[in-house]
Amino acid sequence: MLWSKIIGAGGAGGVVEGWNVSAAVFNQSLSVAAQDSAPSGVFFKPDGLKMYVIGRVVGNVNEYNLSTAWDISTAVFNQSLSVSAQESVPTDVFFKPDGLKMYVIGENDINVDEYDLSTSWDVSTAVFLQRFSVAAQEAIPQGLFFKPDGLKMYVIGRVEDNVNEYNLSTSWDISTAVFLQSFSVAAQEANPQGLFFKPDGLKMYVIGSISDNVNEYDLTA
Repeated sequence: MLWSKIIGAGGAGGVVEGWNVSAAVFNQSLSVAAQDSAPSGVFFKPDGLKMYVIGRVVGNVNEYNLSTAWDISTAVFNQSLSVSAQESVPTDVFFKPDGLKMYVIGENDINVDEYDLSTSWDVSTAVFLQRFSVAAQEAIPQGLFFKPDGLKMYVIGRVEDNVNEYNLSTSWDISTAVFLQSFSVAAQEANPQGLFFKPDGLKMYVIGSISDNVNEYDLTA
């Protein structure tokens, strides 16, 4: 997954910087090798005080606590949840904004798996609920994203090189998902692995392992 941090520091004249990938500057790194040697997806709690990493080797969702919001140097590993019973090669993880649902996608079972959490943001309380196959659109899915209201789901993969869009008639209930349309990103990335949308849906970001770029797209209203 490609996850984004909004930079709120005002510059000259109080201008707020953010959302312009050409202005990105590397800051710091955090090793998660002790939990998984092949991490493939990352997600942050909206307040920046928790981080979740999923990987292909161990098949866990790993939860970290951050003592300073959005500062990964303050991250401390807390606990893990195995999702290997549903997906042996998980590639991405996504949470409902209230932290009471978690979604995992992977390239072995080719499903989106939905979990209920009895305590928000606590992966130890997650229970598998149901799955939705995306095999008709993508044989090796990699990235997963939901619209903030839970009424759209997006899946990206490295075979078809498409962003696949699904409509959900009941928000956050993947059993109600219906495939709508696809958008090819092959001209920019032949092996896409993650995607992210600006909250208003007017920008999309895609990352992959061939071009090694973050690609930014404008979407019309």
